[in-house]
Amino acid sequence: MLNFECDYNNGAHPEVLRKLVETNGRQSLTYGFDEWSEQARGKIRAACGDASADVFFLVGGTQTNATVIDALLRSHEAVISAECGHINVHEAGAIEQSGHKVIALPACDGKMRTEDLDRYMDWFVNDESRDHVAQPGMVYVTFPTEFGTLYTARELQDIHNVCRKYGLKLFVDGARMGYGLAASSEVTLPFLAQHSDAFYIGGTKVGALCGEAVVFPRGGAPKGFFSIIKQHGALLAKGRLAGIQFDALFTDNLYLNISRHAVSMAMRLKEMMLAKGYRLHIDSPTNQQFFVIENSKMHELEPHVLFTHWEPADGEHTVCRFVTSWATTEEDLQALAEVV
Repeated sequence: MLNFECDYNNGAHPEVLRKLVETNGRQSLTYGFDEWSEQARGKIRAACGDASADVFFLVGGTQTNATVIDALLRSHEAVISAECGHINVHEAGAIEQSGHKVIALPACDGKMRTEDLDRYMDWFVNDESRDHVAQPGMVYVTFPTEFGTLYTARELQDIHNVCRKYGLKLFVDGARMGYGLAASSEVTLPFLAQHSDAFYIGGTKVGALCGEAVVFPRGGAPKGFFSIIKQHGALLAKGRLAGIQFDALFTDNLYLNISRHAVSMAMRLKEMMLAKGYRLHIDSPTNQQFFVIENSKMHELEPHVLFTHWEPADGEHTVCRFVTSWATTEEDLQALAEVV
């Protein structure tokens, strides 16, 4: 069966596996102090144009979001997210479980609008009973968004400016960071390093077996973040597992190159589906593509190809998501073309 359900349904990129096997017989320091993790940190700092950035390796996206948000917020503080944001919808209340409320704002094409953020903060600051509610301490955005759309550099800069205006931290979830960078002509890792307080570079969905690289620009990691990682059960004893993978991904521009391949495959998938009469739900420039499909046709496709049933469009149609990845091949697209 063809599988376009998600971008983490494959193993690791061959170069990542080769590096893991090549280093397997060597002993190392533990908990991320090994030589490969140090090399990976150096390469990530160079890619971000920030020699003083603090870099930590965690295992998965939900774990990373929960750990970073808990570390950056005080116990009475909340995080602001677009209503469709991953932490608000698809993480089983992980942020609330750690004691921090998620404040959901309206979304437009998956993105938080600066005017909505500014309006909410103006209301909060001028509310006489504000001391009785969860205090906003952070803004959370995803790049790309849950709908595969991208913030422009100006939109991120404007959100960053509102955060500075009200003393909020800005945290960028980059589980699919590679695909966003590959599709954007404006946003780069150095740009994010200059316009956020923390972000992470996703590996799990972009060529690694597992792993996310958390970056705190300008040496801005919270005090004791290593211990906070351990407190969250997120500290790998064999930290080299993540370090080796990111060392490989950030050698010879591999991370961006395989991301560009996934985006290229997605653009061809989009063209093919449109040519065959399928209708876009939203126009995504990244590796996630959303189509409105008649339910009868959707059921015809189900025995032949895996895809995500995202949400009902109406009584007779469903929004379906098709996702490409670094591992998508020409043969996959050709087979899909024959099925649809």
